[in-house]
Amino acid sequence: MSIEKQKNRISPTDSDKDHICTLELHNDDYHTFDYVIESLIEICELDSVQATQCTYLIHYKGKCDVKRGSKNYLLPMRRALAKRDLKAVIK
Repeated sequence: MSIEKQKNRISPTDSDKDHICTLELHNDDYHTFDYVIESLIEICELDSVQATQCTYLIHYKGKCDVKRGSKNYLLPMRRALAKRDLKAVIK
C-alpha cells in the first residue's frame, strides 16, 4: 500500500490516544540538504520552511523531531524515510 493511502487511513492519534510518539531524523553527513528537505516535504508533509529548519537542526544538532503522533501514524513515514536511506526512529 502506498504512503498516500496509509495516510488517508490513519490519523495522527489513531489507537494510541494516550501515547504520542515522535519521529526523529538523524544526521548522516551523506545526503544533501535539498534531498533531506524534499524528503521531509513529500513524506512528512512539512512545508518548505519547516523542512528547511528541521534540516539545519539535523545538521548542527545531529537530530531533530520532525513529526508527532501515534506509532501507527508515524510508522509509514519512518519506513518511507528509510527507503530513501535516511535514518529515522520513532521514540
